[in-house]
Amino acid sequence: MTDDRPGPDASGTDHAKAAELTCPACGETVYPEEIFCEECGHKLADAAPAPPTGEGRADATIRQESAPSGGRSPAGPCPGCGGTAIDADGYCETCGLRQPTERDHVEIELPAHGAGNGSRPVVAAGASDRGRRYSRNEDALAIAAHSAGIAAVVSDGVGSSQRPDEASRAAADTGAAELVARLDAGEDPEDATRHAALRAAAAVAALSTSPSDAPSCTYVSAVTRGPAVTVGWIGDSRAYWLSADGAAEDGPGPAPGEADEAEVSTGDMAELGPSRRLTEDDSWAAFMVAEGSLSEAEAEAHPNAHVITAWLGADAGQVTPHVATFRQAGPGTLLVCSDGLWNYFPAAGDLAALLGGGEDGGPAHDPAADPLGAARTLVQHALDAGGRDNITVAVIPLPSPGTAGGRIHESTPQSTEPR
Repeated sequence: MTDDRPGPDASGTDHAKAAELTCPACGETVYPEEIFCEECGHKLADAAPAPPTGEGRADATIRQESAPSGGRSPAGPCPGCGGTAIDADGYCETCGLRQPTERDHVEIELPAHGAGNGSRPVVAAGASDRGRRYSRNEDALAIAAHSAGIAAVVSDGVGSSQRPDEASRAAADTGAAELVARLDAGEDPEDATRHAALRAAAAVAALSTSPSDAPSCTYVSAVTRGPAVTVGWIGDSRAYWLSADGAAEDGPGPAPGEADEAEVSTGDMAELGPSRRLTEDDSWAAFMVAEGSLSEAEAEAHPNAHVITAWLGADAGQVTPHVATFRQAGPGTLLVCSDGLWNYFPAAGDLAALLGGGEDGGPAHDPAADPLGAARTLVQHALDAGGRDNITVAVIPLPSPGTAGGRIHESTPQSTEPR
C-alpha cells in the first residue's frame, strides 16, 4: 500500500518526501548519499539489472488448489547478476539485489465440495501480484470454504511500517481461519466477521517488538451464506458487488454511520442489485466528505486523500471493525481487493466493464465460468495501468438466490502463505 498512516500533521498538510532520485531497479525513492537501495538492495551506482523475462520481472507463480505454500523461490542464479551466493535474508551477495519470492505472484483456486484439485467447478479464486514498482508483495490473500459458503480476506501491508508483509500475512491467515471456525460452529456471520477482524488485529499487534516496531496493515473480509453477503473492514481495502447484468450504481459504499447501523442481524438488509461498492474507506478523503468539508472530487484531489485513519497494528489504538450485510437479488460476483486495483478503477461500473470486455474490445471474462481467469484479468489491467502498488483480488461468483450451485460443505483453507 502506497499511502501511510497519518503522522502528527496528516490532517491537512502534505509532508511527503521529494522524489529527488529513484532506484533504477525498483523505482523506490533514494537519496544522493545512499550507496544501496533500501527497498531492493540494488547498488545505485550500477545500471538497472537486465530483465530476466519478457515483462522485465523475475516472478514465481504459486498455483494453490489444496495445500498452501510459500517462502522463497527454489535456489537459482540471481536475476540481476547471475550470481549464486544468496544470503539467509534473500539478498545476492554479489550485487545486493533482493531475490524474488514465491509471494511475488500467487494464484488460488477453491474447488467445490467433491471436486478434485485442479478440476471444475471452481467456486472462488484469487490472485496477488507484487506489481511493477515494489520488490516484494506486501499484500496477502486467504480464501476458505465454510459449511454454508465462502470466506475471503484481503490484507494490505502499510508501507511506512516495519515488516508490513508479515502484518498482512498474519491478518489474512488469522482472519480466514477464525471466520471458518466460527461460521462452522453456527455463529452469526456478522458476529463471526467482527470477532475474526479483532482476532486478526490481535495477531498483527503481537508482531510488535517495541513501540517503534509496529507492523501494520489494512483488512477486509467477505462471507457468503445463502443469499446474504457480509463484509467487514478496517482501512481502505475494499469489497464490491458486480452485477451479472452489467448495471452499475457508481456511488460510494455505505457511509460510516450507515455501516455502523448495519451491524445488527435483521431481515431488512440492503439489496444487491446493480454493481456497487460495499465498503467505505477509513481514509482522510472519506472523513472530509462525511464531514461535509469537501466534495468527493475535492477530497480525492488532495495529497492526503488516501491517508488511512484506521488500521491493524500495535499502534492502531482501539480497533472497531465496520460490518455490513446485504441481500443478494440476482446473480453477480463478490470482489474483494486491495488498493493496488481500485486506485486505477475505483468505480464498480469500471470493474464490471473490465470483466465484460469494456469499450476497448477486449475479451469478456465471465467470473461464473472462470473465477481465476477473472482474477487474472483484473490484476493484469492494474499492471497495464501502471502497477505502482501490490495488487490483490478475490473473486467469488454467486448464482441467483435459490439455485443449486456454488454451495460448499467442506472447510478447506486456501492462503497465500503457509500456516
